[in-house]
Amino acid sequence: MTLSVFWRILRPHTLNASFVPVAVGSAYAFKAAGVFSPPPALIMLAACLFIQIATNLFNEYYDYVRGLDTAASVGIGGAIVRDGLSPRFVLGLALGFYAAAAALGVILAARSSFILLPLGAFCMICGYLYTGGPYPIAASPFGEAAAGLLLGSLVIGISFFIQTGFVTAAVFVISLPVALLIAAILTANNIRDREGDAAGGRRTLVILLGHRRGVVFLAALFALAFVWSVGLCFRPGFGLWFLLPLLSILPARKSILLFRRGENAPAAVMLPAMRGTARANTVYGLAYAAALLLAAFPLPA
Repeated sequence: MTLSVFWRILRPHTLNASFVPVAVGSAYAFKAAGVFSPPPALIMLAACLFIQIATNLFNEYYDYVRGLDTAASVGIGGAIVRDGLSPRFVLGLALGFYAAAAALGVILAARSSFILLPLGAFCMICGYLYTGGPYPIAASPFGEAAAGLLLGSLVIGISFFIQTGFVTAAVFVISLPVALLIAAILTANNIRDREGDAAGGRRTLVILLGHRRGVVFLAALFALAFVWSVGLCFRPGFGLWFLLPLLSILPARKSILLFRRGENAPAAVMLPAMRGTARANTVYGLAYAAALLLAAFPLPA
């Protein structure tokens, strides 16, 4: 397997979607408790990345088995249908990444708390069931909610916990805009794949809503994240730093405008729209983590 094939399997947004929740959880731990240790954060980041790579590979395998991926499909990794990797090899590679993630989870639990083991196992089961099993989450209207809560709120909560040794309801509140934007990435994927998914028997939220209302839903996810961040400006101890995530408005707006150009937009439109959604998520997440860090240092009177 060449590096270019591996990069397509990884997919650029995978690293971003792993890094952002870990960064936000770690930054909030520093703001709330004044603690930060790099080793557990790096182990957590690697474990999340391995789980997401494995999830991508399960997605490759099961979409191929179910006939959803073809060489003409837009935006997929294509390790099987384009690069010629055997389905059995792709499935074995996914299981290998899960084994690596499990090993890192044991190391992290030994450093922190063994309560992390069932949480990690739950994440891995959900990653498999996203496209695997008889009733894949990705084929249902609940894909966005599952991805947002697991990859956003749960990962942020664990990242906070391994730094502080405790977790509070405020962590969930802080995690919500990140969860919304992870859901936005899934919504954008489903807008792109709507026709093929419908032909394959899926019932995603975007299929139920239709193209136009699906784009409206995507815009609403962005808007809620922006409103949430602005609202934090008015909470004691937060301040105007939380205007920084508004830097992601431009790529978000570009993505929405591109998706609105039509239900049967070609790859030349869909791919930039997808990249705009991923870029908005990255810019928002990094700016949000930076705002949490900056808010930890009171401004001089």
